[in-house]
Amino acid sequence: MPDKKFEDLPVWRDSRELVREIFKIARGKALYKEFSFRKHLERTAVSIMANIAEGYERDGDKEFVQFLSQAKASAGELRSHLYVALDMDFIESKEFDSLTHKATLISKQLSGLIRYIKKSKVGGRKYKSNNV
Repeated sequence: MPDKKFEDLPVWRDSRELVREIFKIARGKALYKEFSFRKHLERTAVSIMANIAEGYERDGDKEFVQFLSQAKASAGELRSHLYVALDMDFIESKEFDSLTHKATLISKQLSGLIRYIKKSKVGGRKYKSNNV
């Protein structure tokens, strides 16, 4: 992969922005008293970007794909939580639409990155010879 660090990955940067937005709505009046749900919503969003970073730092493509798959699963879980937030009137329809759209785009980016890595024959940095 041409990226030198996980912070260079567009999907990680997009996930970071989504986390900011989730924390902003989670700290709003409607969710303030819903401590358990609010914390779970925040943890799920953070899990997306954290799994991307952790997988990248593992240095092996198979492990990276595994963590990207976990990040993708967290994006789906986040979308599901957003439905609960909408149904319980914790967020407005406009916020729901924006956040689910962003989570869906991140999921698609993750799918594309997974496909790319699986097709590549790089293997990851930990499989490179020390003699190179």
